[in-house]
Amino acid sequence: MTLELALSIIGAVVICALMRFALKKSWVVSALAGVMVLLAVNIGWIKPALESVGTALGTNVVLGIAAVMMLVLLFLKVPVFVAVFAASAIYFLFNPGINQIIFGQKAITGTESSSLLAIPFFVCAGVFMNYSGVTNRIMNFCSAITGRLPGGLAQVNVLLSTLMGGLSGSNLADAAMEAKMLVPEMEKKGFSKEFSSVVTAASAMITPLIPPGIAMILYGCIANVSIGKLFTSGIAVGGTLCIAMMVLVHFISKKRGYVPIRTKRMTGKEFWGALRPALLPLCLPIIIIGGIRLGVFSATEAGAVAIIYAIVLGLIYKELSWKSILQACKETVTTTAGIMLIVSAASVFSWVLTKERIPQQLTEFIVSICPNKFLFLIAVNILVLIAGMFIEGNATMIVLVPLLAPIAAQYGINEIQFAMIYIFNNAIGALSPPMGTLMFVTCSVTGCKTKPFIKEAVPFYILLLVVLILFTFVPPVTTGIVQLIYGSV
Repeated sequence: MTLELALSIIGAVVICALMRFALKKSWVVSALAGVMVLLAVNIGWIKPALESVGTALGTNVVLGIAAVMMLVLLFLKVPVFVAVFAASAIYFLFNPGINQIIFGQKAITGTESSSLLAIPFFVCAGVFMNYSGVTNRIMNFCSAITGRLPGGLAQVNVLLSTLMGGLSGSNLADAAMEAKMLVPEMEKKGFSKEFSSVVTAASAMITPLIPPGIAMILYGCIANVSIGKLFTSGIAVGGTLCIAMMVLVHFISKKRGYVPIRTKRMTGKEFWGALRPALLPLCLPIIIIGGIRLGVFSATEAGAVAIIYAIVLGLIYKELSWKSILQACKETVTTTAGIMLIVSAASVFSWVLTKERIPQQLTEFIVSICPNKFLFLIAVNILVLIAGMFIEGNATMIVLVPLLAPIAAQYGINEIQFAMIYIFNNAIGALSPPMGTLMFVTCSVTGCKTKPFIKEAVPFYILLLVVLILFTFVPPVTTGIVQLIYGSV
C-alpha cells in the first residue's frame, strides 16, 4: 500500500503540474484534478475511512458540506461542472452503502435524453447563420426599421438581438457578436462606451426568451413541458421585453442627444430593398413553430431542419466556405460540450437531492410559509435572481427546476407561465453582478470597466424588475399566445 500511495501521490503532482503549466488552468482546478487522481487510485481503502467519518457526521452534515464546497468553488471561479461534480463526489465518498458506480451511471444517463439533441442542432444552426452572412442582412433590416428613432444604433442593437435570438438561441454568442459589430460603430456616433456595452448585454437577454432559446429546450426536458408551447410563449415574452427596452433606449437617447441614423422617411422601395435580403432568415422561427405546431416535426427534428435551412442560406448568399463550415462545426462542439458537461454534473446532483427527499421537504416547508401562489412566486423570483447572480443559469435550472416546478403545480400556477418566469429570472441573473456572464463577456470584448457598466445599467435593472412583475402577476402575457395557437395551455 505504501508504494501504491507514493506512486499515486507522484501521479497526482504530475497531473496538477500538467494542468497548471501545460494547459494553463487555475491552481484550484489543477489541485482538484490531482486530488481526483489520488482518490481514484486509492479508493479501495480511502472510501471505507471516509464512510466512517460520514456516519459519525450524519447525512445532513455531509449534504451541508457538499453544498458549501460547491458554493466556495463557484466563488473561486472554478468551472460550474467541476464545482457541481465535486459537491456530488463528497456525498458519494462520505455516504456509506452507496456504490460510486452510480455516480458514473447518472453522469452519463443524464445526457442521454433524445430531447437534448435539440441543443447541438440549434447551436449549430445559429453558428452557421453567423457564417452565412445572415447577421449583416438582419442588421440592415433593423436599421431600416429603427433608423429614424432617437438613438438609432442603440435601437438597432435591441432589435437585432430580438431577431437574431430566433436564429442563434445563445445569449453569450449574441452578446459577443454585437459587441464586436455594433459597439465600435456606436462609439463613433457619439454613444458612450458604457451605454453601448450595457445596451448590448441587456438586449442579449432577449435571446434565450425567443424561440429557439436553449434555455427553453433545457427547461422543457427537465420539467417535461411542451417545448413547442414554450417556443410559442417566448414570442410574446421576448417581444414584450424588446418593446420595453426600445422605449427605455428612446427616453435615454432623447435626454442625452443620441441622434437617429437618418432623418428622412424611407421610401417603400428602400424598405423592400432592406427587407428582401433578410426575408428568408426571418422565416426560420415561423418554420420552426409552425412545423412543431402542425406535427410535421418535433422540437429536436426542428433543430436539424434549422441546420439544413442555414446551410441552404449560406449557399444562396455564396458566403459559406469549407473553412467556415469546419470552424462552425468546431464552435458547435465546444459550445455543446460546455452545456452538456453542466447537464451531466447537475444530473448527478439532482439524483442526490431526490434520494435525500430534498424536493419533498422543500415543498412542505414552502407550502407552510406561503399561503398563496403570489407569495410563492415572489419567493421564487427572489431565490432564482440571487442564485442567478452567482451560478450559471443552466446549472441552477437543472438543480432548482425539479424542486420548484412540482410546487408551482401544487399552487395551480400554469406550467408555461412558471417556465417563462423562471427563464426570465435566469436571464436577469446573467446580467447582474457579481458573476453575471453577459456582463463579463460584453465588457471583455468592448473594454468597458465593470463599475461604470453597473452604474449605467441601473435604469435597465429597474425596467427588468418591472417586466418581471408583469410576467408574475399578469399570466395572459405569457400564456395568451399559447392559448390562441394551441387552443389550450
